[in-house]
Amino acid sequence: MQAAEMMDVCEQREVSSDSKIHVMNDDSEIISKLNYSIPPPPDHHSNSTGGGDDPPNEIYQPPDEWLPITQSRRGNSFTATFHLLSSGIGIQTLSLPLAFVYLGWFWGTLCLSAAFLWQLYTIGLLVSLHESVPGTRFSRYVQLSVAAFGVKLGKVFAIFPVLYLSGGSCVMFIITGGGTMKLFYQLLCGDTCSNKHPLTTTEWFLVFVCIAILVSLFCPNLHSVALVSFLGAIMAVGYCTMLWVVFLAKGKADGVVYDPSETVESDSGRVRSIFTALGIIAVAFRGHNVVLEIQGTMPSTSNRASSKFMLKGVIASYLVIAMCFFPLSIVGYWAFGNKLPTNGGVLAAISTTLNYHTSKPVLGLIYMQIIISCVTAFQIYSMVVYDNLERAYISKARHECPKLVRMGIRIFFGGLTFFISVVFPFLPSLALIIGGVSLHLTFGYPCLMWIAIKRPPMKSVMWWLNLGLGCLGTALSVLVVVGGVWNLVCRGLDANFFHPR
Repeated sequence: MQAAEMMDVCEQREVSSDSKIHVMNDDSEIISKLNYSIPPPPDHHSNSTGGGDDPPNEIYQPPDEWLPITQSRRGNSFTATFHLLSSGIGIQTLSLPLAFVYLGWFWGTLCLSAAFLWQLYTIGLLVSLHESVPGTRFSRYVQLSVAAFGVKLGKVFAIFPVLYLSGGSCVMFIITGGGTMKLFYQLLCGDTCSNKHPLTTTEWFLVFVCIAILVSLFCPNLHSVALVSFLGAIMAVGYCTMLWVVFLAKGKADGVVYDPSETVESDSGRVRSIFTALGIIAVAFRGHNVVLEIQGTMPSTSNRASSKFMLKGVIASYLVIAMCFFPLSIVGYWAFGNKLPTNGGVLAAISTTLNYHTSKPVLGLIYMQIIISCVTAFQIYSMVVYDNLERAYISKARHECPKLVRMGIRIFFGGLTFFISVVFPFLPSLALIIGGVSLHLTFGYPCLMWIAIKRPPMKSVMWWLNLGLGCLGTALSVLVVVGGVWNLVCRGLDANFFHPR
């Protein structure tokens, strides 16, 4: 290359004779070439302003390989199915028959079916939006929200609800799992227990947290949780199936009534019960805040996008979820009717009524499955929090998170959630309020984000459909919160701070 050609690429400047090098070509002729040196990178630590930060408009983005959600992209349809089942079936499912108590057979089945199809549609939207921008993968709910609504609004709309829902779910797992451990111990021990000083509920919470955090230490990323999710999926499907089979085998309770008007007599109470029933059904469908994260564990190529793998997992998992939700709701309502406990639903029923009619091995197996399911679901939801905490560390340190720091983050989060569960052990009584605040992540935001990113023709069928569902999802969130607050005002709250029972 001649000097004139090189000048087109590099900066034009005077070059001294010391900047030339002499080489011999193939014809044994000695020629001179300019020696262009690459300038060293600017020293941010010794610049004129004395600061070591990046320019104010430049935001450091850690590589995906450094973060726990996207560290491994070896997932497939099977691992997605396990993750979706483990995160999608929870303790809220056991309250579904209570919604039928307030709505009756027809409206209960109709509302449950409508909610199931609605949330399945929003999951499909999230899966399709994962790679909606060529060359970009939105592997986190917050990233998709920022792409749809802009940096400021996207973070405002998504960061708090996502972290609140993930952390709050982990607290619920501690309260439910720890409490069920206590019930399991009492069932096995009975009156013949030789221990005069059994563990308190707080100590059972601590046992649960220690187990959950110990498991998380062996699962550095979301894909590594696949085997744990497989176990959790089996346990979740197992206890849901066992419950409705037991209900069917034992038959109806005495004096069962199926008329909602006999459950609540006043008009205001009837309206409040409808709000409560809608909230119970809506909150039972969970896991949308981790759908993009689960898809982020899958490989994606130009020939086969990750959405193809993910859609197979969604279809398979939600067929199984439907086979859990609908039989449990219908058979549970058939067995108990208006006799179903308002606090705790089916879980309270199997701890009281069925305790005298069901064998200890069966009841103990149900308790054990619930405990394991809570431990495994804890791993998926906590990974969202770990990912954000590690991102904050990497943004400051500019290097991959060391193992000791990762261990520290997990132990810190376990201690924080344990502390919250002990301070507020009555949080399950506020499930509708807590779940309603973040309900738009499931039913509302996906539709609005689809409009913002895909930009369909205004007033087209898809535009109206998604706009209507998005607004309706936000309104549903408000109604559920209103219903939860209304229940709280009418029934009161046993706020047993620092005294778990």
